[in-house]
Amino acid sequence: MEDCMRKLVSIVIPCYRSAEMIGGVVADINREMEKLQEKYRWEIILVNDCSPDNTFDVIRELCREYTNICGVNLARNFGQHAALMAGFHQVKGDILVCMDDDGQTPAFAIKDLLQGLEEGSDVVYAKYEHKHHNAFRNFGSRVNDLMLKFMLGKPADLYVSSFFAARRFIVDEMLRYQNAYPYVIGLVLRATRNIKNVTVEHQDRKA
Repeated sequence: MEDCMRKLVSIVIPCYRSAEMIGGVVADINREMEKLQEKYRWEIILVNDCSPDNTFDVIRELCREYTNICGVNLARNFGQHAALMAGFHQVKGDILVCMDDDGQTPAFAIKDLLQGLEEGSDVVYAKYEHKHHNAFRNFGSRVNDLMLKFMLGKPADLYVSSFFAARRFIVDEMLRYQNAYPYVIGLVLRATRNIKNVTVEHQDRKA
């Protein structure tokens, strides 16, 4: 199919200490997106958040190996949300997908997020029935959820995660934020309430 007939999906991944994992994550994404290539083209934007290991060296190699990968290297560690925003500035696509660098957000579920957008939602968040995180991180997620409800008016039945898809206008709205310390979930809630969940499997870390 002609490129102009296929939507471009921009997949943004913040990377930190992921030298051993990110190559496998990229391979998984390319394999799954090839199954959808009749409808979609895709690019992958890897943002190195000043990793102390050789993550950016691996990203450089991936950029040489694949023509659809863009690498971004931050001068110091700014944190996940700032790394995502740096990636958003490189997005060319009609659709944004954000996911993690550790393989726990499964590439095969991208199709489910995209389907949610096709059905009319502006943003689709992955919802995990069984999260493969330790107890401390799960506790932090529950505290974060309570703060979102109280401070940002998040609907009680909406589950938010780092694995989500959004329409292009959501990216444009988030990029209007010019202040320090961006909070991506808050920027999404400020842009739209037309949000849904799809249930996906949460996988074990690749390393």
